[in-house]
Amino acid sequence: MNNLAQEKKYKKIITALSVIIPVAVAALFGVNLRSLGFDVAPLKFLPPIYASINGLTAVLLIAAVIAIKKGNKKLHEQLNTAAIACSLLFLLMYIAYHMTSDSTSFGGEGLIKYVYYFILITHIVLSVIVIPFVLVTYMKAKLGLFTEHKKIAKKTFPIWLYVAVTGVIVYLMISPYYV
Repeated sequence: MNNLAQEKKYKKIITALSVIIPVAVAALFGVNLRSLGFDVAPLKFLPPIYASINGLTAVLLIAAVIAIKKGNKKLHEQLNTAAIACSLLFLLMYIAYHMTSDSTSFGGEGLIKYVYYFILITHIVLSVIVIPFVLVTYMKAKLGLFTEHKKIAKKTFPIWLYVAVTGVIVYLMISPYYV
């Protein structure tokens, strides 16, 4: 199969995943197994773990950029693959936490409340937007379309890095209010 045919096939998959993932997360976010009568323990230990995974994702992304600037394509690929795996692991833990635990409200007041909600909203919106960017960037590299890969990676990297870093910030800001 040539690159054009492969790219067309992957774009269909990417489009589907870019819709399915946010819809599934939104749907599952609203499902609390305990309130549905299931006897499950709240997974209250997960937030610091998935916040740390967000931090690790940020470190991996920065290391991947450094690796490619030094000409180390193999390491660059490995670091980005690990960053994707971390993002997926974060997502699974985030869903598991919210399906077993009550949501925590931010308790700050005044200006800090507006800062928190600005960071949270931009984090959520960009976490949805970045999905197709990450998948297309990865696909372009896998297909050997490095000029196109580099062009889209320049947009993907700052968005993905922002999402990873703000995930940690959101956790740090809300963590005093966990019960």
